[in-house]
Parts: sequence; C-alpha cells; structure tokens
Amino acid sequence: MKLVGDFRDFLSDTVNLNQTRLDRLEDRITTIKTFIRDADWEPRISAFIEQGSWAHGTIIKPVDGGEFDADLLVKVHPVVGWSAAQYVRELGRAFLDSNRYGDKTVVYDYCVTITYADDCKIDIAPLVMDRDQQGALEVCNKRKDEFEDSQPVEYTRWMREKNGYSGNNSFRKATRLAKYIRDIKKRFSCQSVLLTTLIGHRIEWWDKDSGAFADTPSALQTVMGRLDDWLQARPDKPKVPNPALPAQDFADLWNDIQYANFRNFVNKYRKWIDEAVAATSRADSIEKWRRVFGDEFAKGENVQKAEANAMQRTNALLLETAAHLDSLVDNIIDFGVTILPERFKNPPHKNAPPWTLAEHVSRSVQVSAEYSTTKSGRGYPIQNGEALPPRGGLWFDVRVNKFQLVPADCYVRWRITNTGAVAIALKKGRGGFERPTDGNRRWETLEYRGVHMAEAFIIRRIDDRLVGYSEPFYVVIK
Repeated sequence: MKLVGDFRDFLSDTVNLNQTRLDRLEDRITTIKTFIRDADWEPRISAFIEQGSWAHGTIIKPVDGGEFDADLLVKVHPVVGWSAAQYVRELGRAFLDSNRYGDKTVVYDYCVTITYADDCKIDIAPLVMDRDQQGALEVCNKRKDEFEDSQPVEYTRWMREKNGYSGNNSFRKATRLAKYIRDIKKRFSCQSVLLTTLIGHRIEWWDKDSGAFADTPSALQTVMGRLDDWLQARPDKPKVPNPALPAQDFADLWNDIQYANFRNFVNKYRKWIDEAVAATSRADSIEKWRRVFGDEFAKGENVQKAEANAMQRTNALLLETAAHLDSLVDNIIDFGVTILPERFKNPPHKNAPPWTLAEHVSRSVQVSAEYSTTKSGRGYPIQNGEALPPRGGLWFDVRVNKFQLVPADCYVRWRITNTGAVAIALKKGRGGFERPTDGNRRWETLEYRGVHMAEAFIIRRIDDRLVGYSEPFYVVIK
C-alpha cells in the first residue's frame, strides 16, 4: 500500500525542516549579507546566491537533532592581483575579527563557516565573476590556491526543471526521503549534491503527468527503481556529470568502495520499498515502510515493528565473550547500529579509563573517520556504522564542541575495542588505550569481521585528569 496520507504527515512532521528554523535562517542570512557589505573585505559585491539543499528545496531536518547546513555564495568582481586563496582568507579574517561572529567562525578550503550551536551552519563562499573571460564564474580553493569553474544558478535551474517534469513537487519530496534514509540508516555515503544529481538524471520530460509520479510514494518507488536499474548495470563506478558543468564529475566524491556500498544498499532499499507498496494490509504496509524509514513513519500506529524484531535477533546473537555470531554483522548492516543494546558497548575485555575524573567531564567530544586503502593515501569520510571491507584502514580524528580542535593543554588517548568471533579467537579484542598515530589522529587497519568501536578520551596535561570523552564510533567490517 502507498499510504499517501502517512507520507504527507511523515514529511511534514519528521523529514522537512520546520518553518521556524527556516525563518530564523532567513533572518541570519539577511544579517550576514549586511555584515559582508559593511565589512572591509575588498571585493566589490555583485549579488548573493543561495546554493545547495536550501536553494533547491531539498533540505531536511537533521536526524540527530543537530545543525543543518545552508550555503550562500557571494558573487564578486575580481580584485586585480588577488590569488584564489586571498578571497577566502580575507573573508575569513573579516568574520574572525568581529565581535558578532568571531567565536562562531571556521575558515575552510572554499568557504567561511558560521556555526550556530545546535541549530545551523552557514557556509559562505566567494564566487568570482568575469576574471578571465566575460560570463565566467569561479569558486576559490584556498588550499590549492586555484580558481575552479562553477555554475550554481544553472544547476538550480536544471533541478527546478526536473521537479517540474515530475509534478507535485515530487522530485524534491523523493530527494528529501532518500536523504532521510541515508541519514537515519547510516548505511551508505553519498553527498547531497551527488544524490540529488543521481535522482534528477532519472527523471525525463516524458514523465510529466505520468502515474509514475502521481504521489510521493509512487515518485520514491519510481526513482529508486530507476536508480537501482542504472546502478546494477554499472558494477564499476560510473561518471556522474554535473548537469550545469559536464566536465565536472560528481562521482569523484566517492571512492570505489563507497560506490559499491551505495549500489548494494540502493538495491536493498528498492526491494524493501517494492514490498511495502505491494503489501495488502495497512498494518503489514506500515511495518514494511518502517523497515525503510524507522519508527517515525506512521508513528501513531500500533503495529509490529521490523526494528523491534531486529533488536530481538541482535540480542540473541550477542555472546558474553564478545565473540559474537557472524549473523550479527548482517543484522547491523540491514538495520544500523541503533539496534545495538546498551550492553554491547561494554564487552568484558574493555578496560575502564584509568584517569581520575575532572570536576566537570564533557560529553561534547566527537569522533570522525576517513577510509583509505593505504595509511598515506587519500582519505574519504565515512559514517558511524558504515559497513566496510576487511582491507585498508581508517584515520580517526577528534573534535570538541562539534568543530573545535582539542585544546593544546590536553592530550588524547584512543580506546579501540574489537568484537566478533575471529578477533576474540585470535585474542585481538584489545579494549585498552592507545596513543595517537599522528597529532591527535589514530590509524587503524581493517581486518576482522565484526562490529568494533573507537572512542576518544581527552586528558588534561597539568594533572592527568579526564576532562572529556566521546560516544563509540562503530566500525562494521563485513
């Protein structure tokens, strides 16, 4: 069953960013525009351009209750003699030197990011016009000190055209739902611009007014089915050209392993969606849609939940020795790490922190990870709980208060805990505390099938007291 009304409520209550936050974003953007115009930043401003999910109408509410992202381009006339890095660096200086934004500002490769705690992040990027030729638009890569072609207005026009073909705003709705699946399940990596482009390429002019896009669940089933067909015909990573700038390949945002993982999970979710639509009773359909979206879908209904069944199966697979049965990995790949019970975090071989607690111990410590085939190779960010192959390795990094570096008067120790039959049998469960490999980062190779954990602990140098620690970052090795 399609449950069109439940999809309407699900989008409105759970997926869509609420109007209050959108209104607050608009107010903040207005203030930022005024600040930039009044600042001593040298470039002459031509216009401000909204970009990304905010501009495209595909922005969603963060599933973890944290910040959402919004992108703002500052279109400027070129400054004679300025390098690409200067545009970003000098814009960052203007924000960092201000009383209003100084403590909220971080300068990245392409943009200046203003973070409003537990609300939103606004990325502000210079867009230089007519630098080498009339009509050219270029963003600025500070790290490489290079100008790069960009066509943000054309991309937005393309997206709106595709949304017009699908009708009923269904391209935007299907894209929001696909992003929600990505964020709530955490089973695959796919940046929003890449995901939006992949979906957009599955819609054509002849789809207008067709039954394939008659309502939201039909649109979702159509685009996921077409996307799966396209992916299954391409076992190797294909090109995904930017429709506004064909020389740019959005597939560069993936490595080969991330592509293969995305391909597998789209195939899985496509089948689940087909089964939910094919269900003949409301209760059965809700249960199957909840397998796709979680308990928030039709949350007022009292029906048996797939996630509850998965939790029961997971508990049955857990052993006191942490030599968990192999099926545990398959269960977690299907339903995500959220079905793990609290006791999973504390296997018997995991060591307790040896440090005395400080007067206040922060839990605002966050671990991130990048996958690389070699220790010195290029890394790609992965999500907590993302399934990975037993090769290559991860660089773990740590931040405090969401984006700040660990203070210099503290040091970091990592607790790496392995589970799974192979690791425990080989006495590779570990669970002790390790020094960072480089700075505060820790390198770990991927070897043993299982669900493993990495945690960061921050200790004050002057008295060796524990001042902060993270939640586990789960690593699922297939």
